[in-house]
Amino acid sequence: MKIALIGTGYVGTPLLAELSSRGHQVTVLARTPSKVAAQPGVTVVKADVLDPAQVTQAVAGHDAVISAYNPGWTEPRIHDLFLQGTQAIFAGVKQAGVKRLLVVGGAGSLFVAPGVQLVDTPPFPAEYKQGALAAREALNLIQKETSLDWTFLSPPILLTPGERTGKYRVGADSPLPGVGDAPSGISVQDLAVAIVDEMEKPQHIQKRFTVAN
Repeated sequence: MKIALIGTGYVGTPLLAELSSRGHQVTVLARTPSKVAAQPGVTVVKADVLDPAQVTQAVAGHDAVISAYNPGWTEPRIHDLFLQGTQAIFAGVKQAGVKRLLVVGGAGSLFVAPGVQLVDTPPFPAEYKQGALAAREALNLIQKETSLDWTFLSPPILLTPGERTGKYRVGADSPLPGVGDAPSGISVQDLAVAIVDEMEKPQHIQKRFTVAN
């Protein structure tokens, strides 16, 4: 497939490696192309994803777009920038005529009880709250999209560097059970496997899903 990738950070870096290793042709949108390591089948274009017109130009002609966009957890304006980027990406993808869009969101919008999402619970870490609230709004926005073949992936509560096992469990709108009292988790490498699996064999068109090891 010819895939446009937005996001070259914590999730985007192993995701790019997974896409490249499976032989996909990948166009990476980056503000600073020199920061993206050269890999087989990978082209890097300079683009500001806060600008819908630049997104449109960069993703036109692709089979699908994957957005792992996050302005950074230490960014003081993370909430506003996350939403601005999300809206620009949605608009740019639609304007380019690309139907397939997968968005990597957060665990905060997963339901931990009837009507209760993780981000609204007292133990939710304050340093991640604004980004999590923005990711929930991104989910609410994409759920209204009828013209896109969208998928929204919420990682589990624990997302850590680790081994690529190629194995994972799949859930829907609630966190998958962990072991004992520990919450469920996944390595960022296996999250990348789940994302590329979904792109190659879609199982969640116009749906949200979650995964865990």
